[in-house]
Amino acid sequence: MNRISSHLGLVPLDDRRRPEPPALVLVAHGSRDPRTLATVHELLDRVREQRPDLPVHLGHIELNEPLLPDTLASLGTAEAVLVPLLLSRGYHVKRDIPEMAAASPARTRVAVPLGPHPLLVETLHARLVEAGWPTAADETVRRESAVVLAAAGSRDPDSAVDTRRTAQLLADRLGVPVVPAYASAATPTVDTAIRALTARGRHRVAVASYFTAPGLFARQCAQKAPWIAAAPLGTHPAMADLILHRYGQVADRRGAGNCATSDELPALAV
Repeated sequence: MNRISSHLGLVPLDDRRRPEPPALVLVAHGSRDPRTLATVHELLDRVREQRPDLPVHLGHIELNEPLLPDTLASLGTAEAVLVPLLLSRGYHVKRDIPEMAAASPARTRVAVPLGPHPLLVETLHARLVEAGWPTAADETVRRESAVVLAAAGSRDPDSAVDTRRTAQLLADRLGVPVVPAYASAATPTVDTAIRALTARGRHRVAVASYFTAPGLFARQCAQKAPWIAAAPLGTHPAMADLILHRYGQVADRRGAGNCATSDELPALAV
């Protein structure tokens, strides 16, 4: 320690600690289904296991506690990165989350939603294989097979763009057509998509569950499957990887301002 540092009681530059990383706030939608909340908490545990150095918090948009404004209020003026546990752009990502963030004293930035991304495709593929999708299908089987990617649905056209991108990535992975379909607010419905594929000679139609956790929509879509129905994305290890990836995309750009606006959210961030 040099004499000036010793006299002033300062820590020498060589001994400075790295700055604390921004908190990770996982933003879940909220659900009345207790399985959804259990899934979210398990995902949080997986994230904490991978990054024990990170302060990790949970905030809900609605229906469950803690609500996002309460979580942000508890952080005071700390720096935080909000990672939406949502699969596409839409009203929550473009308006609700940024507005809640802007109203808080915390220094916040908002990551893009989880999808589209290859890690989601990895998870969707794994869930289909678990449900019985053949891992070594010949050309005849592929000609008869297809997948309906069942999603919640949104009136926001950007949400449909993102879901279609995920469907295309999954189709590239499987080598069969993958048609996005929706439980509400958008078309086609799962029933309509299944009928269209069957009319094209695709008699082995699987339903891939493009939902983060079990719930009403996921169950209703699975019940329509004429062949196999995959489980929701859930707590597959790739989901925790993707949450941390979205966090890192923002946290690595230190010197944050306020949260990203909807115009700043890229259409196909990976």
